[in-house]
Amino acid sequence: MEKSETKKDPKFLQYVLELNGDVELSNALELSLKNINNIDISQLNKIGFKTYEKDKWTVHKILQHLIDWERIWCFRAIIFARGEGTIPEAHDQEIMAKNSNANERSIEELVNELRIVRQSTIMMFESFNKEILDINCDFFEYEMPLYAIGLTITAHQIHHFNIIKERYVTLIKSK
Repeated sequence: MEKSETKKDPKFLQYVLELNGDVELSNALELSLKNINNIDISQLNKIGFKTYEKDKWTVHKILQHLIDWERIWCFRAIIFARGEGTIPEAHDQEIMAKNSNANERSIEELVNELRIVRQSTIMMFESFNKEILDINCDFFEYEMPLYAIGLTITAHQIHHFNIIKERYVTLIKSK
């Protein structure tokens, strides 16, 4: 995707493209599912509810955040794909995390739910033809093609998996 393909280029889109690298959406989605399947559950269980800094989310909340936001992005994709006409509003991730019960759930449950949600996302994007994938999505602050929503989902996972690896896994390795 070239920057010229969007009317109002969202600032985060360049980061999305960098994280995904030079891959097609279908490949990005399949790779992201593979990365979910390769999560080291025992390592995440060892981290438990530790955080690398005061007021940061637990790994449980990060996983719930990925699940919640994937569902939000998929809802947005369906609205645009079906020509419903609504412009999706912004959502507050901090409020959502605060009101989640992620810390009451096991890592296994959260990873399994993330896997199922991703499988559903893959099926949804596979159902879209090129015309749908190229639809211009007009959000509250920016525009981007519908296929970029799928790349945003995969980049979001890459971003948070990197944080877990770089900041949380070190908590158990330093002991």
